Amino acid sequence: MTETTARTLPIHRRRLLAFASALTLGMAHAAGVSDKEILLGTHLDLSGPTATGSAMLRNAMQMRIDEANANGIHGRKIKLVTEDNGSQPQMAVRAVQKMIRSDQVFAIVNSFGSGTNAATVKMATDAGVIVFGPWAASAVIQKVAGNSPLLFTTVQNYDSTTATGLGWAIKNWGVSRIGVIYQEGPLGDLMRTGVGMAMKQANLNIAAEAAYKVGDIDFSSQVAKMKAANVDLIFSGTVIRETVGVMSEVKKLNWTGVKVLTGIPGRSSVVTALGKDTVEGLYGIGGWKLHDPATTSDPSAKKFFTDYKARFGQDADENAANAYSSMGWFIDGLQAAGRDLSAEKFAKAMQGVTHEDFTTYTRLGWKNNHAMPELVSIDQAKGGKWVQIAPPTDGK
Repeated sequence: MTETTARTLPIHRRRLLAFASALTLGMAHAAGVSDKEILLGTHLDLSGPTATGSAMLRNAMQMRIDEANANGIHGRKIKLVTEDNGSQPQMAVRAVQKMIRSDQVFAIVNSFGSGTNAATVKMATDAGVIVFGPWAASAVIQKVAGNSPLLFTTVQNYDSTTATGLGWAIKNWGVSRIGVIYQEGPLGDLMRTGVGMAMKQANLNIAAEAAYKVGDIDFSSQVAKMKAANVDLIFSGTVIRETVGVMSEVKKLNWTGVKVLTGIPGRSSVVTALGKDTVEGLYGIGGWKLHDPATTSDPSAKKFFTDYKARFGQDADENAANAYSSMGWFIDGLQAAGRDLSAEKFAKAMQGVTHEDFTTYTRLGWKNNHAMPELVSIDQAKGGKWVQIAPPTDGK
């Protein structure tokens, strides 16, 4: 076969030929794996609407990698290639194509965005690349990837966690007239499914629904619809800025007789920092432990926040902590897979690798390549911080 012919073959075919050749030579290595190095990739929003937060994800991942590299992984060091997806699926496609074809990464870890991951995950797994811990709606990403054995999802499912959290609220607050404000698209659809699950369990019907489009900044009509229906609980299927927007409208109406509960994407420390007094009293469904860098008493959390600030000159947020945690779980999988590393051996070894640290509510394992169990807490915004008012539960 000529060099020109080899370059024109599909990438998965070239990988198979390379693997067969390596076997013949008695030195089989996966793509992205050499005697001295394991090459990883990620794609983050470094130029779009969440660029500030994505920079923290990159920093935290690199910090965890550097810690592992101090001793090495079976004689190898990890190197991370970072590409910008700008929160745009087409940019993500180009980034992943580069990482697969040019860089030939072993795995893509902690890639950011539901749309960007949905556009790229099957391309990566079909090429034999591990995809670990994508920051995206896990159920959607698993479906798009055809439940690939090379995909491992760690973000809690928005439907099941919504059902658990809202179910707790119905039972413990005695609410019965429930309204839903949700984002149009996959994220909102998943949360509405979760709302439906909780309502069916409680034998209730939704009193009012109102959608909003990505990018909307005015939520007066949605909240007015909830008020007209005289709901006693608004479930806010919103992300950061939109959660603040909904609470702002509730406060403008001086509507003190309604509770507002937001799902996992809205229960963020950024919401309390951005919303301040506007979000005081807001309830949130939490999927991981939150720590105040200045006051945490957890030794592991304190070390992470101290080390991060010393290195990068700013306080890490919860997203940085979660990226650090996820990278740690991935590195444990590399250790378990052994020196003779391949995507298949990593995927098999990872099945037996569990994880627990300062971000998790309990020890996590894998069920159909998704992190389980999915425990959620109920928290409330008080004095600019999230305060846990109900311990983690899976609703069972």
